[in-house]
This record gives sequence, structure tokens and C-alpha cells, in this order.
Amino acid sequence: MQSSKIAGIGYYVPKNIYTNTDLSRFMETNDEWIQERTGIKERRFADRLEETTTTMGVEAAKIAIERAGITAQDVDFIIFATLSPDYYFPGCGVLLQREMKMKEVGALDVRNQCSGFLYALSVADQFIKTGMYKNILVVGAEKHSFAMDFETRSRNVSVIFGDGAGAVVLQPAKKEGQGILSTHLHSDGADAEILAMFYPGAHANKWMKDKPGYPDQELGGLFMTTEQLEDGAALPYMDGPAVFKKAVVKFPEVIREALKANNLTEKDIDLLVPHQANLRISQYVQQLLGLSDDKVFNNIQKYGNTTAASVPIALCEAWEAGKIKDGDLVCLAAFGSGFTWASALIRW
Repeated sequence: MQSSKIAGIGYYVPKNIYTNTDLSRFMETNDEWIQERTGIKERRFADRLEETTTTMGVEAAKIAIERAGITAQDVDFIIFATLSPDYYFPGCGVLLQREMKMKEVGALDVRNQCSGFLYALSVADQFIKTGMYKNILVVGAEKHSFAMDFETRSRNVSVIFGDGAGAVVLQPAKKEGQGILSTHLHSDGADAEILAMFYPGAHANKWMKDKPGYPDQELGGLFMTTEQLEDGAALPYMDGPAVFKKAVVKFPEVIREALKANNLTEKDIDLLVPHQANLRISQYVQQLLGLSDDKVFNNIQKYGNTTAASVPIALCEAWEAGKIKDGDLVCLAAFGSGFTWASALIRW
């Protein structure tokens, strides 16, 4: 089987910058409080009525496609990772295909939240390896700002997230030993509810017996109701400390798994690009793996947590800054809602 490589990469972030101090106009918070807990200084928010998850994905994709030396007509498969799609259905993949006037190629939508891009990358890698496709567009994009609750009751969640998109074009590698060496995917749904958005949904409180009931009627009435909106049930929920405890275990675990699978060690890593969930998590993992500052790339300070978009945005910024060179060993890792976690080891 032939290996796959990242032939082109691009990212897009909205022009609207909201600092921590800006958020204090909407809720009881301050710059020191946010930075101490997350490391975030500012984030980008999309234009409310002009930008969507898809349009941001399109902008990132244009750059990746151009850098890969191909056109949109050359793309033969699309994989789009997001937790904030334009519509509940259909997914963003077909909307991107339409906007970019691509051929009638397959479009797959991935809903693995913060691990979404790495899951999508792994799927694309398998298609390239088998020879089924030659130019796969993998996109991670998010528009969190449209659904966040910018009130004090939700500050533990709302101050963390930002909007943006990243994309790569995967192609068969031309050099032996180049490209994606391996990918590693995991999940554990035992504590799925400690980081989730429960409504709209079809669960009818099956998994949450302690939640209040909703309209008692024969059919319908459970997907999304006025009551759910009024009591805040439709807002994202996160038990931050519990998520932190799991992340700092699974991040290094899946990174070491990738290294072991390729007979490598932490010392062989030229650059680690972790999912930008929390700067404190990245710093803890860095210390645990014994990596110097120049071997870990973080940009959460500028963009916040962009979930599925965070890894490709950070990877692209690192590459543009000259921190990734041909032959470098690059490790990508992510952990998020589900819980799901993943890693990818790449010989650039």
C-alpha cells in the first residue's frame, strides 16, 4: 500500500477579534480569570449573517487546493469534520461541494467534535492507501459563536470557544517513508454526558433520568421545545475539571502509542501539534513528554478552542512560520467530547 501525504494546507479565521476584556461586557469575567484557567487571550467570531461553517471551510479549502497544485475539479472525495454544521441536515460536505462547484464526488461528514479532524484524516489516509482516491479534501471548521450563551451562567464554556477553519489535501506520497506513518483512534462513552449538547436531540431523556420531563403527548414534542430553550437545556454543558483530568491522561497515552507503533520515542518528535483545548493541558502534556518549547505549537492564545478546526489551523500556522520542514516528524493529537481521542504521526 502507498502512503498518503499532506500536499496542501490552508486555514481561515474571521476578522472579528474578541478579547477577554470584550467578553466582560456580556458576562461577569475578566482577562486574568480566563487566562489563568485556559491561557486564552482572544478569539475570532464569524460575521453573524455572512459567514457560516461551510463558507469558512471553503476559504481554507481554496488555499489548501492551490498549495497542492490542483483545482477544485481535481478533488475526488470530501471529508468535512464539524460539530456546528450549517444545517442539522444535510451536512456541510455537500454545501462545500456546491459552493466550490466540484464534480459530483462523495462527501462524508464527521461528527467527532475536537477529534473530528484527526478521525477525518485517518479515513482519508485509508482511501489513499487503497488507491481508491488521489486527491482528498479534508476540512475542519466551526462556527461556535452562533450558539454560545454569552451570559454569566455559561461563562465556563463560552469564554473558551472561537470560530475558524482549516483544510488539507491528501495525495499519494511520492517518496518512500514520507507522509502519514500511522493514525490511532479511540473512544470511551462511559462519561459522554460531562461534555455534551443534549438538545436538539432524539434521546427523550433516555440517558439523563435526572433531567426534567417535557411535553406529555403521544407524538413529537421532544426534539426542541420552548421549555428547553427557556430553562437552558439547549445550551452546551461541560464539567471542565472532569474533562481536564481525562485529557491529561489520554493525550500522552495516544501520542506514545503512535511513537511505539513506529519504533520511535519522544526525542524523535520535531513538532507536536495538539488540539487547542486548553493551554494548561498542552503545557502539562509537554512537561510529561519532556519536550522543549520549540517542539510544541500552541495558538489557543489567539483563537481559543476551535474544536475540529484547531489542529489544521495550528498545523498550517506552524508550517507557514517555518516550524515544519521536509523530513520533520510531526505528531498531531486530539481529545474531546464523546469521549474520543486520536493521534497521527507524519513524516513531512
